[in-house]
Amino acid sequence: MGGRPKYSLHPLSPHNGRPARSGVGSAGEPERLGHRGGAGRASQSRFRFRCRLNPSPLPMEWRGYYLDGQTAHRQTAIILLTGSGLKVTTEREKTFFWPYREIRQTQGFYPGEQIRLEWGGPDPQILLISEEGFLNALHRLAPDQAAHFNDPTRRKRRLKLAFLAALFTVVFSLTFYFWGIPALASMLTPHVPFSWEERMGEAIVDQWVPPESRCRGESQSALIEDLVKKLTGSLPDAPYRFRVIVVDHPLVNAFAVPGGTTVIFRGLLERMQTAEELAAVLAHELQHNLRRHATRSILQDTSMGLLLSALTGDSTGGIAFGLQSAKTLGLMHYSRQNEEEADREGMRMLIDAGIDPKGMITFFEMIKKEGMEMPAALKYLSSHPLTEERIERLKSLAKEAQGPFVHLLPDDRWEELLHICQSQAGQPSIE
Repeated sequence: MGGRPKYSLHPLSPHNGRPARSGVGSAGEPERLGHRGGAGRASQSRFRFRCRLNPSPLPMEWRGYYLDGQTAHRQTAIILLTGSGLKVTTEREKTFFWPYREIRQTQGFYPGEQIRLEWGGPDPQILLISEEGFLNALHRLAPDQAAHFNDPTRRKRRLKLAFLAALFTVVFSLTFYFWGIPALASMLTPHVPFSWEERMGEAIVDQWVPPESRCRGESQSALIEDLVKKLTGSLPDAPYRFRVIVVDHPLVNAFAVPGGTTVIFRGLLERMQTAEELAAVLAHELQHNLRRHATRSILQDTSMGLLLSALTGDSTGGIAFGLQSAKTLGLMHYSRQNEEEADREGMRMLIDAGIDPKGMITFFEMIKKEGMEMPAALKYLSSHPLTEERIERLKSLAKEAQGPFVHLLPDDRWEELLHICQSQAGQPSIE
């Protein structure tokens, strides 16, 4: 445990390449280290071992440029690394000492960028160094005092961490979008007050379907109202005041609005063949209302807007996103589960009301056929996608119905209902 450093190196003997040591006897006499013969080989082995343990020598002197902060002239400089600071010698043989704790690094944080160090102020002295190895040597020599300088060896680690953070953000966002947001919307929907739904529905209808675009045939509206009463008559306690609005527009579509309102466009009504088909569409949309699918969809879109706002920092984005969603309810896409639920419960509503459920099947078959032939029907198909499986499922449900079924409207009354938009005083239909 002598005073000699553990991994120090000793000068070599010019005679045999062995380390010169105190206490060595005459030539050829073994060193007094408790060895018999081969002591030189043991010492040489220890020398090589020490060399392997010693780190490679640090370059202590670096070349750069010095600016005094008073003029734009720069001088070449020799920069010497010490344990506590930089010793700077300029071409004019002036020497300065900069303590590490007082030095600020303002450049040299990226590969290939010149290192810029500043000291003093308000017009600081400046050192410019082009070799990135300078920072590596600085951190190896004085890791604690150089902690506030950029460490190039950590750059790859920072890039890796940034990549992992970005990957986590993407995975989290996708997971939240596909599973978290729908689950959150489903959890919140039952707690939304019916009165709030009705107010929201009125605001949506006023914006999406202005009064001047609505068909106002009184006798025809009464016929539709009677259909709704027949469909909802078996409901124990209806939470809404149901109403149907027919819009004077050739668009082939219908949708449910939160709060009990169903909107049907003239283009869809004109393609129906019987009152039973109209009752089927009403039953389907009423179930969307009763199951609060529209409200859930708006909450889901609003939640997505809030997620986008959180990612982009836009505090108003979520609200705007939700309002835009409400404005474009006509383009709403319900989930497959929502559509199947509206089909199933709508079919049961028809059967409970004594209405032939085959009207739902014939209507969907007609829409699917026209969707292949007429672009106008694609609007309904986009928000109510039809598949052979879905139609076959409806047929299976219809077979369970026993009957008898009432005939809803005679032909003349049905024809009268189809002209609901032509009963407006002197106002032609929109084509």
